Amino acid sequence: MKVLIADDHWMIRASLKHAIARLNQSLETFDAASFEQAGDLLRSNPDIDLMFIDLVMPGNSEFEGLRSLRARYPDIPIAVISVYEDREHVVQAISEGVIAYIPKSAEGPELLRALTLVLNGGVYFPRDILQGGRLRGGGLPVAVEEDEASTPGTLTTREDQVLKLVGMGRSNSDIATQLALSPNTVRVHLRNISLKLKLRERADLVAYCAGQATAGRGAN
Repeated sequence: MKVLIADDHWMIRASLKHAIARLNQSLETFDAASFEQAGDLLRSNPDIDLMFIDLVMPGNSEFEGLRSLRARYPDIPIAVISVYEDREHVVQAISEGVIAYIPKSAEGPELLRALTLVLNGGVYFPRDILQGGRLRGGGLPVAVEEDEASTPGTLTTREDQVLKLVGMGRSNSDIATQLALSPNTVRVHLRNISLKLKLRERADLVAYCAGQATAGRGAN
């Protein structure tokens, strides 16, 4: 697995690389100090599996760089690392399709917990921030659907493709092959879809697809 870390502060990059190495020494990490450098690394390493991205770096305004990377590399999951610890930033990041929002103030044990979840195909959003306050003693690994007001936007094009294949009964392996994705990326897309639709089980996703198909036929 290849991981890109992009942050304009070298101490943050070094800390994340050290933490990731503690969790899995077999991971290969790349680091960039700007969105431009991140783009260069992604072009030369198209098999990067995951990105940890600072929300704001020199040369880009808030969310601008994130949106640019999402547009150019929609199949690579992005986890945000940020100094901003307010609910608005977290919810906006979720609506942009990120799989995690990790505050830079997160203490060691909580940071490792967040990284473990993300590296294993999970999602991470701090409960305290989503409930409206600033971070108090670290976030908790929490499914976003538990917070009614934090509902993200619509599915991305790729998420919609994955969902339709789930509705057709395809396995993760089949979906990965058909869409030319890694199995880990498929799992991440499924996590995002489940969060956005507030459906926990695969069977619920299949039923949702069937319901959408029925509704579509009824409208014709």
